Amino acid sequence: MVSQVTPYNTEAGKKKEVEDMFDNIAPKYDLLNHVLSMKIDVLWRNTLVKWMNKDHPKLVLDVATGTGDLAIAVQKGTGAKVVGLDLSQQMLNVGVDKIKKLKLDAEISMEKGDAENLPFENNKFDAVSVAFGVRNFEDLEKGLSELRRVVKENASVYILEFSKVEGFLAPFYMFYFKNILPQIGKLVSKDNRAYTYLPDSVNAFPFGEKMKNILLKTGFQKVEYKKLSLGIATIYKATK
Repeated sequence: MVSQVTPYNTEAGKKKEVEDMFDNIAPKYDLLNHVLSMKIDVLWRNTLVKWMNKDHPKLVLDVATGTGDLAIAVQKGTGAKVVGLDLSQQMLNVGVDKIKKLKLDAEISMEKGDAENLPFENNKFDAVSVAFGVRNFEDLEKGLSELRRVVKENASVYILEFSKVEGFLAPFYMFYFKNILPQIGKLVSKDNRAYTYLPDSVNAFPFGEKMKNILLKTGFQKVEYKKLSLGIATIYKATK
């Protein structure tokens, strides 16, 4: 069982708090994301897309799509039709505007929905992607089971998620992650808790072999993973 870290520590439950948090920070989310990661998040997404492109998907579901960065990268990198799904309507609104400006609205559709109760039939998608979203699931195994349910047999779910830096750089990175990043996030987003929740949730979340074992337990037949940027993030490929 993954320990529950919530954004605001209220009685509302993790799902509602995550939705509220992303609604709150949506206007500044893209700016903060790129500044705080020094745009390395773009490289991480592109690495996922290159891996996915080997499957030649025609229809992809991007769960926890947020403002659509991964949905856009998947569409451009694979030529697939993409459905983006997210809990936060405010994040989706930003994404819809972005997609319209790029004239990709015929290729990418965005809808509000819950990753743990996906509104799609079994075996519908050629691939499923999630970037920095599974950490926010209220019930991790239920959410992963839903991702598995909607992807086709022998197709894969691609998960990009924060992990933990190992080696001599670990203490320096953790100092930035726990002390500097939350202060910048608070200053720009005006949400006192959102960017404290980020390191707290990463610290509580399984990665590497533990995450691989959870995916296998969920019913995937094969799980591979790649560490990125000294372990700051990891991409998992879980095949049904």
